[in-house]
Amino acid sequence: MSVIPDPVPVDRLHFAMPPVHATADEERTHRKQRLAGALRVFGRFGYEEGVSGHITARDPEYTDCFWVNPFGAPFEEVAASDLILVNGDGQVVRGGQHVNQAAFTVHAQVHRARPDAVAVAHTHSLHGRALATLGELLDPITQEACAFYQDHALYDAYTGVTVDAEEGRRIAVALGTFKAIVLRNHGLLTVGTSVDAAAWWFIALERSAQVQLAARAAGKPVLIDHREALTTREQLGSDLVAWINYQPLWRRISRAEPELLS
Repeated sequence: MSVIPDPVPVDRLHFAMPPVHATADEERTHRKQRLAGALRVFGRFGYEEGVSGHITARDPEYTDCFWVNPFGAPFEEVAASDLILVNGDGQVVRGGQHVNQAAFTVHAQVHRARPDAVAVAHTHSLHGRALATLGELLDPITQEACAFYQDHALYDAYTGVTVDAEEGRRIAVALGTFKAIVLRNHGLLTVGTSVDAAAWWFIALERSAQVQLAARAAGKPVLIDHREALTTREQLGSDLVAWINYQPLWRRISRAEPELLS
């Protein structure tokens, strides 16, 4: 009879955690690479709609400046070296391409209102827009949706393309301390303490919107009760959990398309 191997000591098991960087330059390189990777993931998932949509990442040294994808550049082609640095007033300070001023107006105001937000993600994804037309929040009908339970907001207004800072400030106020917001008749926006977290929350919110729409079309979804929904959010709703969930996507895109790192 075979002898069962002894368990491997827990302290010898590897588990990746968010990296800590010694210098601002190292952190800047890391954020830019993760930003390029997230844009490519979004492109693969079909979140791109013409020239609409951004993911922004705060610079670790110039904290009122943000790295962002250039105007008109396809998500799936962006590399770290293509990103442009834009100040809080929407002026390009590094790089040779334009920024989408309308979209960046919202990002800049959210970043300014949320100093904890390293990254902000917003695109015109299909199911996010569909949910937004209902002017409703996510219901706690799945484990994934519970990550947003009482931790996302609704901006219950639509004023056309956002071109002024005041509209961006109103969206930032509606977001408050939450991780996500549904912009009525517009789409979804998420924030995170890392690019990875903001990207994962957007993906999870878009997928949860898809599930909710499909479930309602099929019948009457059964809600998870308040206490269980809160407990699930406490277990799954942190930015660390979001970072961990995003790592398989990062590994896949960075290994398949290593040129994004350059």
